[in-house]
Amino acid sequence: MKSPSSQPKPPTLWTDLGSLSWIWLAATVCDRLWLWLDHRIPAWDQSNHLTGSLNHLQALQQIRWQDPAWWQGYWQLSHKYPPLTYTLTAPFQGFLGVGLDQATLLNSLLLAILLLTVYGLGRYLCDRRVGLWAAGICCLMPNLYFWRLDYLLDWTLVTFTVLAFGALTVWRSHTQQKNIWQQWLWAALFGIAWGLGLMAKQSVMFFLVIPLLWVGVTRLWQRRWGQIAQLFTSFLVSIPIWLPWYRTNFIYLFSTSHNANATPGIAEGDPALTTLAAWTHYLRQLPESVSWPLLLVPLLGLLLFGWQGWRHDLPRLKSLAWLLLYWAGGYLVCSAIFNKDPRFIMPYLPILAILLAEGLLRWRWDWLRWATITVAALVMLCKLYPIPHTAQLAQLLSPSWQIYPTRNPTVPIEAMVSEVHQTAPHLRSTVGVIPSGVAISHNTFNYFGNRADFQVYGRELGENEEHLAQDGRSHTWFITETPDQTVARPAQIELGNRLADDPNFRKIRDWPKATGETLTLYRRTIPPTQVFPATGRNRPFRLIDIQLPETAPPGQPLPVTYEWAGPWRQLQPGLVLLKWVNRQDASQFWLHDHGVGFGNLQSATAQPDDPFRVVETTAMLPPADLPIGTYQLEATYLNRETGLEQRLDIPEISIVLDSAAQPLAAPEPDYVSQLYRLAQNLPQGRAGLDPIFAQIGRINQYDAVQDYLQQAEIALTLRHAQDPENLAHLYALALAHVLQEDAPPTLVAMEKIRAIAPENPYHHAYVAFVNLYLGRPGAARAAIAPALKAAPENPDFQVLDGVGALLQGNLIRALRVWRQVAPLL
Repeated sequence: MKSPSSQPKPPTLWTDLGSLSWIWLAATVCDRLWLWLDHRIPAWDQSNHLTGSLNHLQALQQIRWQDPAWWQGYWQLSHKYPPLTYTLTAPFQGFLGVGLDQATLLNSLLLAILLLTVYGLGRYLCDRRVGLWAAGICCLMPNLYFWRLDYLLDWTLVTFTVLAFGALTVWRSHTQQKNIWQQWLWAALFGIAWGLGLMAKQSVMFFLVIPLLWVGVTRLWQRRWGQIAQLFTSFLVSIPIWLPWYRTNFIYLFSTSHNANATPGIAEGDPALTTLAAWTHYLRQLPESVSWPLLLVPLLGLLLFGWQGWRHDLPRLKSLAWLLLYWAGGYLVCSAIFNKDPRFIMPYLPILAILLAEGLLRWRWDWLRWATITVAALVMLCKLYPIPHTAQLAQLLSPSWQIYPTRNPTVPIEAMVSEVHQTAPHLRSTVGVIPSGVAISHNTFNYFGNRADFQVYGRELGENEEHLAQDGRSHTWFITETPDQTVARPAQIELGNRLADDPNFRKIRDWPKATGETLTLYRRTIPPTQVFPATGRNRPFRLIDIQLPETAPPGQPLPVTYEWAGPWRQLQPGLVLLKWVNRQDASQFWLHDHGVGFGNLQSATAQPDDPFRVVETTAMLPPADLPIGTYQLEATYLNRETGLEQRLDIPEISIVLDSAAQPLAAPEPDYVSQLYRLAQNLPQGRAGLDPIFAQIGRINQYDAVQDYLQQAEIALTLRHAQDPENLAHLYALALAHVLQEDAPPTLVAMEKIRAIAPENPYHHAYVAFVNLYLGRPGAARAAIAPALKAAPENPDFQVLDGVGALLQGNLIRALRVWRQVAPLL
């Protein structure tokens, strides 16, 4: 008989943590080996998110903790996606360098958190063995291990959704006890995890809404007011985490939901919600998400042996029912969304793993459990690595896709970015990318261009003929593919095919693809901005040449070429404030303010004192209502960095505006001039806003960093100070503020416009809208009152009043307004 001391010691928590560490290490080694072997170009979505991580890394390297303007700019870096994933990636890329391999190290960290959460949840609801086996199953589910190898938001979402559900579960169980401080602690922890989940992706609520409703309704039914207070407190705890980003970007969320749901669903041919296929889609996809061994063996264990154990263990049955509620709730919500994607249901897979672990442990034979896990692990290896003679069997056991490492990229995208950089070494370049596929798209090119010190950007072409024609006039660079086998639209491909014979473009270089197609880089023959070395090292900024016609008609683009020279430290941050003034009447003029090189001179590409010449080829937009006559140039230089302002000593330069003159061939006007002209539509209300934002959307494609808005803001602020009553200046200044989402100065500008021209009801409406944006419904309703008085039937004015009433808690007024305007919207 063995002595008590010789009996095996029961497993401890540290023993289980050691086992979890080995599980995590095995999965991480498998992932890192695959990533080390793989050299493929990141695909569309992955490139987009990697670019987002670079933007946030750059901002965090210049963090100013106590500067509200810095935080406002940080929240605006990503309008569509919450920034938690990008923020958490920054340390990895900041210390180890930028790239997919470095960014995906975040997935390894998140996997560790997920395994600990799943283990803790399984142990808390069932027992330690369920927790350990569930953690192992999480590492072997195809729909989880495939996405660990990519940089997407979904792994962050999975981790914090499950973490929030785990905290909610522990809080829910503690409410059955009398330990009040633990109830409040877990409520607070749930609030923190919930807030982090919302900062990972909005779809966290797809999986938490049903459990939250269940808990909330049951506590209300039981009149447990203290626990209702705790649940409400958890919501309050979450607010500081998610509110700043959502408050900044709430306007974009409406279009985001449509673009992420309806548009892809239609394009991918997903079943309509009125069909049975839509509601069984994810059920039929379970073998792909989980694999047959991990699905069938545990389910058989549950069916054959589950009831026998549960009928004597009611608490365990209730625990599994709680897990099933989460899983079923997430399934129903995801099924009710038109767009179907295997990534969308990832957050319910770790909870499913706990249920499957319970079923696996119901079998009496250890060898069967280990055989199931071993087969699943071998299938995973065969899916990830090209092991000979295994593909068919692996596909039979796990009917999901295979992703073998790609040793050689199919597209020389880094060489293409380098060619753009070398051709225009001192300029920020935006490239119109026509091919749109997995190997190359505007997102992939943009990512690699941003890796090159944010000097090269890739942009997508427009969809309709009008936008494509504008793209052909406005883009300086294009990439084409021949023959184009991607999903680019036929009209886009046709534009690319015409470039070879277009005298406005010249071919820079060809690159053959591994698949047989040829990629070609084109550049405009006469780019808008050209930079050349100059002589005269100690000479200051100056205008050395200007080319323009002798006469031109008003209201038409007027071609002009400026040539500036000076040291780099004055050229790169410089603005030129150009005013063409009527000699007979100084109140008649037009502006041509813009940044030197239109703001495209890339900083840190030259020594500060090195002299350069900058040649700008563009067009001006003299208003159509200007009287005929001779207009003379007045020029001022303004340094954006130092604030230095000085009048330029230039020779007499003039042009005659003559309505009888023939229109002249001209390039696209610079973006500040286009903004100024578009802003004059603001007094028309919605009729003027639609063309404004249609055009701004295109301009924002061409100026990848929207520097033209900062140029316009600085220049127009000065112009407004010189001429405070000029409405044209104020319209353009207000629009520049709006497009930068800077609400306080927008409100100031709009209030000045209203004070100058109160007879226009739209001026009052703009003031009301900005007040609503700032969360001031009382001020908004006071502002819209004169507009409603002038045009009581205008639905836009009624909506502004109704939203203000709703935010003030006046539900009756809001409902009355809704009934009036709903048929008109």
